Amino acid sequence: MHLASAFRACTSVSTLCAAALLACAGPLPAHAGDASDQQVRGEAVARLQAYVRIDTTNPPGNEARGVAWLAELLRAEGIDAHILESAPGRANLWARLDGGPERALVLLHHIDVVPADRRYWQNDPFGGEIRDGYIHGRGAVDTKGLGIAQLEAFLALHRAGKPLRRPVIYLATADEEAGGAAGTGWLLAQHPEIFADTEWVLNEGGGGREVDGRIVFSVEVTQKIPLWLRLVARDKPGHGAMPPPETAVTRLVHALDKLSRAEFATRVIPAVDRLAKARAAAGLETDRALFADLPRALEDPQTRRRLQTQDPAFSALTRDTCAITRLAGSDKINVIPPEASAEIDCRLLPDRDPGEFLAALVKLIDDPAIEVVELMRFKPGESTIDTPLFRAIAAAAQRDFPGAVVMPAVATAFTDSHYFRDHGIVAYGYSPFVVTPAEIAGIHGSNERLRVGELQAGTLRLVELLRSLVY
Repeated sequence: MHLASAFRACTSVSTLCAAALLACAGPLPAHAGDASDQQVRGEAVARLQAYVRIDTTNPPGNEARGVAWLAELLRAEGIDAHILESAPGRANLWARLDGGPERALVLLHHIDVVPADRRYWQNDPFGGEIRDGYIHGRGAVDTKGLGIAQLEAFLALHRAGKPLRRPVIYLATADEEAGGAAGTGWLLAQHPEIFADTEWVLNEGGGGREVDGRIVFSVEVTQKIPLWLRLVARDKPGHGAMPPPETAVTRLVHALDKLSRAEFATRVIPAVDRLAKARAAAGLETDRALFADLPRALEDPQTRRRLQTQDPAFSALTRDTCAITRLAGSDKINVIPPEASAEIDCRLLPDRDPGEFLAALVKLIDDPAIEVVELMRFKPGESTIDTPLFRAIAAAAQRDFPGAVVMPAVATAFTDSHYFRDHGIVAYGYSPFVVTPAEIAGIHGSNERLRVGELQAGTLRLVELLRSLVY
């Protein structure tokens, strides 16, 4: 996933500040020189390199490779590591530090990564090389870097030997990049006992950016609903030299043309309005009037187009969207196929009824020869920010970056957090790293990488955050 959607890729960033972030990490906690913290810093780098080298590309996943490696590290520390396979090779791992009497905190990351085309990478995407101050490789940010930070924080609590006032669970799962059915979704359905006393989850989906000289931490609390569809057009097959007036392919093309030209109505849900007002109040927007009263501003068609052009990520939070992502037709150039298909990635705002949206889409296509097949959908859900966890995140940001802005965010993409929200568990998208535009661009793109210094600094920030929550 999906971290990039939590950050504003089009937000202006000071060139000077960006260069400073590239050169060094953000501030470290006050006692980062302690022997235990020095151990964490050293381990984090070597372990992220090793983790990146384990190819867990999904498909097929092969997350069992990553699970075996994580389990070995945990067991070497005397921690029970539990492995659960949803299918051959599709493994999940959990480990628990007992505590009480408060309810448990889950540290969640996913093991699988999206594919990497080596032709477009400057370094081996599974090499884990350190070059120019970065650890390079697929998953460095999404989300093996987060997984290593969580692992080191988890181990730091264990090594300290102090009683915890709440249990902490380390959770590494399969299949998030394909929807999580073989990972988090399967675990909650088949092994709910693991999470029986869970109160909070920290997952991917948020984190830090520098915006015009200020540190801004986004904490994801809700997300758009994925509705993945396949359009299947059918008609008579034939020879490519003798095309009839209509074929499965032309039917599909006509349907996709209608879909690509469709304008979905703009609407501003409360969570997005709250985010916009917070950004305006914090002075993070050059057009404060737009964000201070977003519903009114977006009544103007020119303003809507300007927002979509200048900030497509935020614009996507003001409407339902559909992206045509996959096409299939004949497997031979001179054969008119009996069937052609396209896959559509639709993302609905949480207040949209998927059934109603689907009915409207069928009406728009208006072709009985085209079947609309639903591939995947999730339920909407939002986590409250009125929790000690959210306040602890805000306090930690202020401690590490005086004057930092912390705000609840809405993600255009999805993460596994929705599975927990379905069960009434508060789940936040939060990463301790302050990432640069270059690091964001690598997520699901080429040359994914994370600065060595920021991995170390962010890991120690997470250690400090957990200490404030469990001691």
